[in-house]
Amino acid sequence: MEGQLRALLEACARRWSLHLLPPFANLSFNYAAPVVRADGTEAVLKVGVPNRELRTEIAALRLYDGRNSVRLLEAHAEQGALLLERLRPGTTLTTLAGDTHDTEATAIAASVMRGLWRPEPAEHEFPSVGDWGKGFLRLREYFGGGTGPLPAVLVEAAETLFAELLASSSAPVVLHGDLHHDNILAAERQEWLAIDPKGVIGEPAYEVGALLRNLWSDRHPHAHPALLLERRVHQLAEELDVERARIRGWGVAQAVLSAWWCIEDAGDGWEENEGNCWKSALAIAELLANVKS
Repeated sequence: MEGQLRALLEACARRWSLHLLPPFANLSFNYAAPVVRADGTEAVLKVGVPNRELRTEIAALRLYDGRNSVRLLEAHAEQGALLLERLRPGTTLTTLAGDTHDTEATAIAASVMRGLWRPEPAEHEFPSVGDWGKGFLRLREYFGGGTGPLPAVLVEAAETLFAELLASSSAPVVLHGDLHHDNILAAERQEWLAIDPKGVIGEPAYEVGALLRNLWSDRHPHAHPALLLERRVHQLAEELDVERARIRGWGVAQAVLSAWWCIEDAGDGWEENEGNCWKSALAIAELLANVKS
């Protein structure tokens, strides 16, 4: 595998005339490293497994064209390679962590959201929010019609909320799809820019789910997460001019769906998965379900 990665990196370096530097620390699914272009400017080379999600990331970045997002410089979808502008200082919105700064961080995130949304193109390959909601069907199928470790009452509520909100959605736009604090970086040409869009078609209110779920629980625990979530729901409703019930509803539905995705991604060994990210998502869903809208 290392040999294949090295060969791919060298191919990218030749194609785009890049000088490769050591990769960033704490890489997860994709490989990412700073590079220097032939003209001396800095950039970032990102390499992942070629798939639909990577193609829609490229399509979303092209659509955004650097407006409120990192700028896509080059792309080779067949090889899963993207060349992106280097954002400086590049610190994430998590730097405004903790209860005292959460209102500011939420306002920044809402501003980035509003600046990203674009009308649905006439032709595209973006998935829809409805496509993502089919995860509930896979959950039921996997657990033989039941809900496994997820509370049945909460799953049923999430399924109902998702269906009702989808049916009553406003005009669809191209959403980022995973806009949380770690995907919003400080930059120079604009104060804050989004990275790593998934690209999904849905109503604007859907975008809030990832932000609501991100509580930085491992790095910056919040003293009163329930109160923080209630404040975020109310603030996002005001910032985005959306009913509180809609913000809360999408938050609950997506948190339960996210819990299922964690199980699904872990495969048959999900019960032994050390991360147990489904438990964290489920805890957020339970807190949001009790938020007064």
